[in-house]
Amino acid sequence: MNKRILAVIVALAVIVVAAVSILAAQNPNTSADSTTSNGGLSNSEGSTSSSGEVGAVENDRAGDYVDYSDSVVADADGRVFLFFHATWCPQCVSIDEDIKAKGVPSGVTIVKVDYDSNQDLRAEYGVTQQTTFVEVDSSGKKLQDNFVAYSDPTLQTVLNALL
Repeated sequence: MNKRILAVIVALAVIVVAAVSILAAQNPNTSADSTTSNGGLSNSEGSTSSSGEVGAVENDRAGDYVDYSDSVVADADGRVFLFFHATWCPQCVSIDEDIKAKGVPSGVTIVKVDYDSNQDLRAEYGVTQQTTFVEVDSSGKKLQDNFVAYSDPTLQTVLNALL
């Protein structure tokens, strides 16, 4: 009888740990030390390079990775890219993790737009698939063709295509 109870307790513990892991993977923005006062993410270790690395943009400060709001595009410094992201999309999660791990190059702001709740923005910029990046100016005008990073979801692929 004691072995059965122990087996049930171990099984429940495994289920709880698995559930917590899945929830953490689906919502990577829960880390208290990764958010900035403006509600977005910022990285002070931007990747600039004097060796001519693709994606390097020279500026005084590291780039930003922030959540979308009505004013964030107008307030952003440097080049601005909207990243249409879905929490259920494995490629989006991969790019999101890569951006957080490697940081945004200085002079660049990546704005994370929720793909599911921003249908008006999707229509405005012709976005039909998550993992789409759109460069915009400070007034929100689209500056170049959209780039979809679905087949190779890495920050470097995005930077190679857009910078």
